[in-house]
Amino acid sequence: MREAIKQQYLQEKRDYKATLRKTKMHSWKQYCNITTVSNPWSAVYKLATGNIKSCSSLSTVRKPDGNVTTDTADTLCFMVDSFTPEDNEETDNERHKLIRAQIKEPIKTEDDKLFTPVEIRDAIKGMNKNKVPGEGGITSDILHRAFNLLPKSTTALYSGCWRMACLPRIWKTAKIIPIVKPGKETSDDISKYLPISLINTASKGLETVPINRIMHYMYSNNLMSKNQYGFTPQTSTVDAVMALKDFVQDSLNDGQYVALISFDVKGAFNTAWWPSILISLKTLKCPRNLYNLCVSYFNESCTILLLNNSIQQRSDRLHSNY
Repeated sequence: MREAIKQQYLQEKRDYKATLRKTKMHSWKQYCNITTVSNPWSAVYKLATGNIKSCSSLSTVRKPDGNVTTDTADTLCFMVDSFTPEDNEETDNERHKLIRAQIKEPIKTEDDKLFTPVEIRDAIKGMNKNKVPGEGGITSDILHRAFNLLPKSTTALYSGCWRMACLPRIWKTAKIIPIVKPGKETSDDISKYLPISLINTASKGLETVPINRIMHYMYSNNLMSKNQYGFTPQTSTVDAVMALKDFVQDSLNDGQYVALISFDVKGAFNTAWWPSILISLKTLKCPRNLYNLCVSYFNESCTILLLNNSIQQRSDRLHSNY
């Protein structure tokens, strides 16, 4: 039965790829036919000569109070506040204050083992070579070549950050480039922009290994929720929908009523509260050096917003006494 299902899957996969190629070719032919005899200088000619340029013009945006930004500096400032909200302790309630106090206390777990050259190599090798580099200008291809030439030095650099639980400040500098979403060009809402964050390539390599360590720790200790489908290996939104379907079907079969509530968290990644992440790691008894490296990663970070040759900067989203 397994072999039959496998063959069926492979056949359907081949049929899907064939249909995809056919659809792409049909769409391309339709695009080419928009060039008429009377006007040979249309979109196809511009595409072939590279004259199609997309440029985002900085415009005023509307604030929550209904007013609009007055100039470039005001617009950039509001954009930074929207993309990277400030963690203001003055708005803390008692629970927030308790969490801040708890993460200041030293963690008492054991250290995890040092990075291995294989871990560093796989982390660097797995990086997308087509990604735009951050402030340092070092691409992942350059970093990969550097590791091949100096594997011991590169491993020692990363292991030093791991052992000292400290990241260089330049590795924690994110350059944000806002891109106007298609169809939102005339909107004056801040949501018209999609912020693309570019960080130092070396920092990306260092991020990967601790993330893999955290995921290994979570799975090996059975700490992941069975209802967690996002950012989980071998799961997708389809699995979440199927689990919901099964739950509804079982409830209806038992003669029960089902109420479904759906909500969307606006700017979830932009507004993630770092102390809450740290207290979760501490509660789950995360290894000490892994936890301390996360503390350093969140501390003394810097955000740079670039748009139309204008720049706005924000630093220290987590206080230095952590």
